[in-house]
Amino acid sequence: MTPDGDGGGTAPEPDPALDPDVLEELEFWIGPEDDDEPPASSRSHSAGHGATTAPDPGVARDGGTAAPPGAVVLVGTPIGNLGDLSPRAVDNLRGADVIYCEDTRHSRKLLTHAGVTGVPLRSLHEHNEGNRIEEVLAAVGDGRTVAVVSDAGMPGISDPGARLVAAAAEAGVTVTVVPGPSAVLAALVASGLPVDRFCFEGFLPRSGRDRRERLEALAGETRTTVLFEAPGRVAGTLADLMEHCGASRPVVIARELTKLHEEIWRGRLDQAASWAGASPLRGEVVLVLGGAADTEAPTVSDELLTAALTERLARGERTRGVVDDVAGTFGVARRRVYNLALAVREPSGPDVVRAAGPEPE
Repeated sequence: MTPDGDGGGTAPEPDPALDPDVLEELEFWIGPEDDDEPPASSRSHSAGHGATTAPDPGVARDGGTAAPPGAVVLVGTPIGNLGDLSPRAVDNLRGADVIYCEDTRHSRKLLTHAGVTGVPLRSLHEHNEGNRIEEVLAAVGDGRTVAVVSDAGMPGISDPGARLVAAAAEAGVTVTVVPGPSAVLAALVASGLPVDRFCFEGFLPRSGRDRRERLEALAGETRTTVLFEAPGRVAGTLADLMEHCGASRPVVIARELTKLHEEIWRGRLDQAASWAGASPLRGEVVLVLGGAADTEAPTVSDELLTAALTERLARGERTRGVVDDVAGTFGVARRRVYNLALAVREPSGPDVVRAAGPEPE
């Protein structure tokens, strides 16, 4: 993510933020740098200056079991604080034959911090994941252990990896997971909102009908919802959520989770929109939206909605505005009102259609 560590011993007191300023202070990774070279059929873990001998791939240093040969291993990495990289994650990264990562430059610095050297890196990101799948499956078929990481958190959660796992599962390949930090769960449990039932929305569509329909769905969602958003779009998204969900809906804004400047803001949507718009936000942001009241809405008949639509469309008002107003007035889904508006318009002839105008996206 994006919105979606100091290992072993007593943790020191450095700046825990995993950001470019901190990472640039780490030593540059010493080892193979050609991430466009396919993984070799065999690799020596002693390659490169200062490299260490790989441990037995079947036994981790903490006594647990490392990934077996011929497997895809999804490894969770820190969402900010380097201290969250687990010993088991380090063992599996060190014992892998090749590591596929979202950004090789980012992962090299993290691996240097963890003391993992000599393992070839290959890129696997949203633009090339489809092309890498056969390559990964071939490597696993040859008995190699392939680790997969994203820049932060778990691969596959708003990050590359999901398509690879689906293909591996279909091919009968072993897929195992080394759990790690999660921005979704960290924000959820810190929110103070109900956690017994929740859903993950990820990033909303940027604009258009898809965004509007997702916002309408969130307006009626009774579970707590976790969303990711880029810092520059948080204020706009909060304003859209307020418009669809109401000003009083509770929301939590979690920013820079696990980092030095971690911030968790709690309040209502109207307050949140004002707060986020007051000054630009920086860093990764997670929004946690409270659920809608779980009460049975009063039944609104199609006849009542049709009567309201007919009266206004006959005056030549634009369909889009009429549909929005009627849906809001009666508290029903916009899609339902729009379908009724189409039924009102069609028998009335082309003059009414032209006056009402087409439904824009």
